Amino acid sequence: MNIASLAPLAVVLPVLGAALTFLLIRYSRAQRAVSIGLLSLTLLLECWLLASVWEGGTAAVNIGGWLPPWGIVLVVDQFSSLMLVVSSAVSLAVLIYAAGQGMADGDRDAPVSIFYPTYLILVAGVSNAFLSGDLFNLYVGFEILLTASYVLMTLGGTGPRIRAGVTYVVVSVVSSVLFLIAIAMVYGATGTINMADLAIKLAGLDQGTQTLLHVMLLVAFGIKAAVFPLSFWLPDSYPTAPAPVTAVFAGLLTKVGVYAMVRTETLLFPGDTLNTPLMIAALLTMVVGILGALAQSDIKRLLSFTLVSHIGYMVFGLAMSTAAGLGAAVFYVAHHITIQTSLFLVAGLIERRGGSSSVDRVAGLAKLSPLLAVLFFVPAMNLAGIPPFSGFLGKLGLLQAGVQLGTPLAYALVIGGVLTSLLTLLAVARVWNRAFWRKPSDAEHPDPVLLAAPEDSATGDRAGRTNVTLLPRTMVGSTLGLVLLGVGLTVFAGPLFKVADQSAQEMLDRSSYIQAVLGEEAPVPAIAQPGPGRDPGSVPGITPGVTPGSQQQGGGK
Repeated sequence: MNIASLAPLAVVLPVLGAALTFLLIRYSRAQRAVSIGLLSLTLLLECWLLASVWEGGTAAVNIGGWLPPWGIVLVVDQFSSLMLVVSSAVSLAVLIYAAGQGMADGDRDAPVSIFYPTYLILVAGVSNAFLSGDLFNLYVGFEILLTASYVLMTLGGTGPRIRAGVTYVVVSVVSSVLFLIAIAMVYGATGTINMADLAIKLAGLDQGTQTLLHVMLLVAFGIKAAVFPLSFWLPDSYPTAPAPVTAVFAGLLTKVGVYAMVRTETLLFPGDTLNTPLMIAALLTMVVGILGALAQSDIKRLLSFTLVSHIGYMVFGLAMSTAAGLGAAVFYVAHHITIQTSLFLVAGLIERRGGSSSVDRVAGLAKLSPLLAVLFFVPAMNLAGIPPFSGFLGKLGLLQAGVQLGTPLAYALVIGGVLTSLLTLLAVARVWNRAFWRKPSDAEHPDPVLLAAPEDSATGDRAGRTNVTLLPRTMVGSTLGLVLLGVGLTVFAGPLFKVADQSAQEMLDRSSYIQAVLGEEAPVPAIAQPGPGRDPGSVPGITPGVTPGSQQQGGGK
């Protein structure tokens, strides 16, 4: 049996779980069990899919028996399967965290009964977007996850959440309308929306039409990915949501936009046509985002700005159009999903333990809860790119690819990347010094609840007055698991980089994707010659029938 034929279950299982949890809406324990069980099963399936494409190459599944380019097709390659595995692992950790928060007594942010079905619908939308082989089904995946995110963002119905939700909805609708218009224009110009078919037919359009369609898609995806200057909405939207919701949004939703940008640049519009604007946008995203983070006193807002900033690294890797740059970007996407999500979960624990996420009010947490201090310190150093963590390895790969490219703009991005990494270290070090290291009495607005008291032997926390909120073990355990997963990315960086590099080779080649969907006889158009100053081997002219393993591309690891 072809394992790739089971790919639709990555979407079907979460949808089935959503239906079951909705039927069990009055039974919270059953909801938790069904949600965690089915998401765990989905993760195991996706690990199997990743192993399958590692051995057997790219595979396509035609839904309903309709052959491409007319029917819906799901495509499983190394990049999409890697994204599925990482996103489901993170989603499972956040779901367990949310379940633990719901079991804590008196928690005003406890998940309401509608949380579980909505959360699983979100996961289904993300999986559908990663697997989609045509633009309209990609649009459907976006709309599924965005509709679920509207509900999750406004859980609790507080004023700040409703206001943030309105901004989020407006921006999301604008980006979706732009995407839908772009799909209509693409169909009008080519008569197809199947991405493998488009990879062939778009090459026959005149350059002006190609550029217009290219820009329309990039703007729509750039809004979803929070690329500067289209990132204004994110820092005001994410921090107001409940901690598990903010964490999964930060880890996954922007990365779906990045994924769509990667597919656009490598499959539909290969070459270096818009590389210069993308590099400029990447540089501004990195620098403006991290400068915004340095101005924040609220930990969740600070992390939201670092989220925007580090999207710039991914766009940098994509914009180089080299195997080395794209491979490092794929690695960095997997790293960032894990690390950014774990930091937002830790921010939720800080807010719960200290009563606030503002460093003006929270202090002395290292003494009050040593485990919480470790849970923050490890991913914070990873985000900042301190050796030997995966953040350092991913950034080093991107910087090496920039130096290999050797253009003035690439060198500017290398300098900007180093500067952004140093400023990220400064931002997280300030949080550490103020929230964890200094005494509570030194805080600008100290909370008497945080004054040190005898340690509670059952939790490892120091319990003060009776209104101090201790950390539920389930929430701490799921956060610890995600932090350890981030450390695991460092331990297994070699195999992960191999997957990332092979993914980059496949995407730059395009033949395996196109022929998996349209058949072995499908022609693979040659890629435009690289521009001045670019390594000629980094953007190869692909000939029909050339497989990824038979042609080595310059700049690969």
